[in-house]
Amino acid sequence: MNVTTNELIPISENNGKRAVNARDLHAFLESKRDFSTWIKDRIKSYDFVEGVDFQSFTEIVEREIGATTRIEYALSISMAKELSMIENNERGKQARKYFIACEENKHELSRKELAIMVIQAEEEKERLALENEKQQKQIEKLQPKADFAEAAFKAEGKVDIGQAAKILGLPFGRNTLFKKLKEKGILFKRNEPKQKYVDAGYFELTQLPPIHRNNHPDIIVMKVLCTQKGLAYINHLFGGSKSDGKLAKIV
Repeated sequence: MNVTTNELIPISENNGKRAVNARDLHAFLESKRDFSTWIKDRIKSYDFVEGVDFQSFTEIVEREIGATTRIEYALSISMAKELSMIENNERGKQARKYFIACEENKHELSRKELAIMVIQAEEEKERLALENEKQQKQIEKLQPKADFAEAAFKAEGKVDIGQAAKILGLPFGRNTLFKKLKEKGILFKRNEPKQKYVDAGYFELTQLPPIHRNNHPDIIVMKVLCTQKGLAYINHLFGGSKSDGKLAKIV
């Protein structure tokens, strides 16, 4: 049996027939499944026939603690090509092209051709890695907006300041949020929003039922309500991302 060593994936020859060691193909394809599970599943799922598509045999493997046996598989070029296509990754595409070249009697590829195929495979792998990294950064960039959208739309209509703090997951509650909004000049000392923020559609004032007192005038209580735009604005003020289309211009 002869083996050509300068090939992308070693191909052996015996009595004029060429075969690929399944372990070599499995390693080249960089399958994440263990070899035994991978090859048995492929044979069963795609109806490969022993004696036609492949030949199995037992090989003795020497180890430090003694010899053991393992099952090997010699694959036809056609089966190796089909397994490469099934893998559906860049390594699989490269292997498929290689086996097609072998089927077209280009068995003895030049070192230059082999080098180019390996380089192309590595370049494609690097390109995909960079593309995945770019996509991940884009996801991370958009995540704060997605988190805000999920939180904001839990609120139907308008909410009070305490509910706003809870919906947005702020690290403080109602009283602290009132204090911070006053410090930023958004609310007056009595916790009422300044008119420009009301005009912007961030807050609304609603009158609660009056508190009746004997022999004294009723107490009129106004409650501050936060709108969807107001949630977005508060979210932006305290570390969130500005949400597209949510903020009205304040003049």
